[in-house]
Amino acid sequence: MTTDHEAVRELLGAWAFGALMPGDERTVAPHLADCDPCAAEAGRLRATVGHLDGPPLADVPAPAGRDRALGLALRTRAATPRTASHAAPYAAGVAGLQALLREVDEHGRWDTPVVHDWDVHDTVAHLLAADEPLAVRLGLRAPGPCDGVDGTPWRVAWAARTERVLARERARTPAQTVASWQAQAADLLSSPEAHDAELAGRTTKLMGARLPLSDHFLVRAFEAWVHTDDIGRALDIPAPPPRTPHLWQLVRLAVRTLELALGSKAPAVALTVAGEGGEMSWVLGSGAEPVSAELVLDPVDFCLLMGGRVDPEVVPRGVFGSEAAAGHVLTRAASSAWL
Repeated sequence: MTTDHEAVRELLGAWAFGALMPGDERTVAPHLADCDPCAAEAGRLRATVGHLDGPPLADVPAPAGRDRALGLALRTRAATPRTASHAAPYAAGVAGLQALLREVDEHGRWDTPVVHDWDVHDTVAHLLAADEPLAVRLGLRAPGPCDGVDGTPWRVAWAARTERVLARERARTPAQTVASWQAQAADLLSSPEAHDAELAGRTTKLMGARLPLSDHFLVRAFEAWVHTDDIGRALDIPAPPPRTPHLWQLVRLAVRTLELALGSKAPAVALTVAGEGGEMSWVLGSGAEPVSAELVLDPVDFCLLMGGRVDPEVVPRGVFGSEAAAGHVLTRAASSAWL
């Protein structure tokens, strides 16, 4: 072989997007001619990128007038690759953000303030950083200095990784940052774990929680959607919510997270999430006490609350029974956000 196998493997995502740095093409091309496994992986990645990019935008009908949310939805559907069901929300989230970023690029609005102290460019860089831990667990990236391997609390490592990546990406162009994020997303969506439910059933600890890999893909989907919504709001371009089946997958993940956050000693509250696609109910908190309140939320509002994007004081809800018990659930939901 003409070069180190593992070094080339790390470059394949960028190769699939045509985003190799100068000089890397001379390393990758000879290796692919010599190495059948890498050539096969490169082919899979290139095919995934083709799905992610979708047809030319001119071929995807976009409604005239102000209905840009529908236009984004159409482009997202055209660009979403096929995966197993647990990775489908992440695939759709990646495609949705790509559709929105095309509009950002078209109007040159990368420096628009979005959330925290980030502009659009920074927000994409954050997503690049946020996806890294799963890529490391799947063997797609080597562990970095901010992966908590030394026992650093996950929230500290999370913040340090974002700051490291932001500093690096601010020295690059938005197009380069987007290409790196797309390449990493393509790697994740091309992984065996994104296509095999049995492999995705293996558990691993990320972000302080030991969960099946399938749930970690959902966590990535949740974050991709919330930050897409952040960018859309900043640009006054309504980003559509996840497709109905994907939204309910995120709702169930959010409820499991909320159950862990509340623990078994909180007052018992019956939570109902009801909206497009039906409704589901859970009893949260103490199983040894009578239910002290019933709380009803819309699925999108509930997810945005769990993402820290809706004030628990004003989120639309129905409450029957103890306002204090229901308020505790709402406050705890908002405080669980890591985004």
